[in-house]
Amino acid sequence: MTTRILVAGASGRMGRAILDTIFSDPHGDVAGAWDRPGVPQIGKDIGEYCGRDPIGIAITHSLKAALGDATSGGHPPHAIIDFTVSTASVENAAFAATHQIPLVIGTTGFTEAQKGEIAAAATHIPIVMAPNMSVGVNTLFKLIEDAARLLDGGYDIEVIEAHHRLKKDAPSGTAVRMAEILAAATGRSYPGDAVFHREGMIGPRSDREIGMQTIRGGDIVGEHTAMFCGIGERLEITHIATSRTTFAQGALRAAKWLQGKAPGLYDMRDVLGLR
Repeated sequence: MTTRILVAGASGRMGRAILDTIFSDPHGDVAGAWDRPGVPQIGKDIGEYCGRDPIGIAITHSLKAALGDATSGGHPPHAIIDFTVSTASVENAAFAATHQIPLVIGTTGFTEAQKGEIAAAATHIPIVMAPNMSVGVNTLFKLIEDAARLLDGGYDIEVIEAHHRLKKDAPSGTAVRMAEILAAATGRSYPGDAVFHREGMIGPRSDREIGMQTIRGGDIVGEHTAMFCGIGERLEITHIATSRTTFAQGALRAAKWLQGKAPGLYDMRDVLGLR
């Protein structure tokens, strides 16, 4: 079965990576794409934008317009993939729920209220929402959970993340999810036991701390490490992304997985069977 997909944020780095990934997949089809009004890519044929033959569908200025283009031939889209910003993703979720289109969200930086709005949309449609769509990162989530339980106290926990200089939120959504997993596995709380800043005479570390260290610079795609620091030994579990393609491939996998699923809020552990 071919999965026809609408892509949000087409002019962004992730939008372009998602489009390229869909074009390269024999079972994927670009149904349409859009971005915010005013970006120079609007009006450009999506195929030409990706360095391919024209497909007769242009990047447009809204999800409503992209849906109109997608359905003009009588073939509605099967899913939307959204890696944009939190405010736009919330609006897109409400639109997708109204039009009964499954949704994949890779956006990060949501407030609790915004998460609630997406959860409300998920009562009408199936949504996969994850701070990181990489298969490797979601394997990392499982590994650090197992390690935290096996070590069972006596190890100080630090989460270190690094991203490119243009990333807006900190810590990254992936790092936050790591801390949430580690807190749950060790009887701590997040963000209650998290320490985001250390400077000056801070005194000895408490037993409950989960250190959260953020690095921003250059064009780093994404690096995440969980450190378990004991007396006489240290365990580090690290994931390093060298290309955004890994996130795009995971998002496409999630979009395919959503087909036929009941309304609900899912994550990549569901997609990968890691529960």
